[in-house]
Amino acid sequence: MITRRHILALAAPPLAKPALAQLSGGGQDRPIRLVVPAPPGGPTDILARVTAEKATAALGQPVVVDNRGGGGGVIGSEVVYRAAPDGMTILLGHNQTHASNQAMMAHLPFHVVDGFTPIAKLGTVHHATVVPANSRAGTMAELQAMGRNGGRVSYASSQAGSASHVIGETFVRRSGMQATHIPYRGAAQAATDAVAGIVDFYVATFPSVSPLIREGRLKALSIGAPARLADFPDIPTTAEAGVPYMAVDAWFGLFGPANLPPPSAERIAAAFLGTLEDAEVKRRLAAAGFTTSPLGPQPFAAFQRAEVERWAEMVQLTGVKLED
Repeated sequence: MITRRHILALAAPPLAKPALAQLSGGGQDRPIRLVVPAPPGGPTDILARVTAEKATAALGQPVVVDNRGGGGGVIGSEVVYRAAPDGMTILLGHNQTHASNQAMMAHLPFHVVDGFTPIAKLGTVHHATVVPANSRAGTMAELQAMGRNGGRVSYASSQAGSASHVIGETFVRRSGMQATHIPYRGAAQAATDAVAGIVDFYVATFPSVSPLIREGRLKALSIGAPARLADFPDIPTTAEAGVPYMAVDAWFGLFGPANLPPPSAERIAAAFLGTLEDAEVKRRLAAAGFTTSPLGPQPFAAFQRAEVERWAEMVQLTGVKLED
């Protein structure tokens, strides 16, 4: 169980405060640290690396990805929360780190709204329900049947409290299934065990499993998209599969520490949002299953506030909580 003591033990020490001159645009020869609150290989990491590569050229300074996974995203988020508001340390957060954690964790070391400066929303991804390639479940209805009438199944999530956990628990409860939740430390590890048949199903962000589906190593029973995907026409939508309530997207966006000056936020937002117009970035993100959904600082701030309320309702319905 994740505790506050564990988080403090693993979190990086506060970053040193830079010279005041850097707050007004100095220090641009130093690299920008883009903290990813997840291990390598998952959708957050994919999005960070694809956009950071192009943003480096736009900003005229290196953007270095720093993976700080664990603690339900709190460890990486706290690194940025405690950083100087000079634009040199930013976070690629998502719906757990900056929405649902507020409802799931009673004693966060920060407030997900007041403790950060929203910079830019970059994209969203759909969730897919996948099973091992040799699973006897070929539809969502057959998967439900496996966990009913005395049967019991296990399901993976990318980490405790993640969207995959909340959506998976919603499916279990609404289906009347008996199921054991197995949390992992990242999407890549969860997908690996799903391929191996160690778990019966996994509600995954599509970019983290699409290559495995294409290779035939995982079987997708549904995807939370409004229509079937052109590249994966055999995967039914959640509506077609009879589970429309599972059509919940994950979103990803950039945050800085609280009190980041508006010019710094606008500068970083312009660079990263500009990457979404690059043909190569578009191709790579689309191939990974991302839908770009650009928002600048003020619209993103309004979006985040609404998401905090939305996820609070979902957390209350499922009863998912994290120790902090």
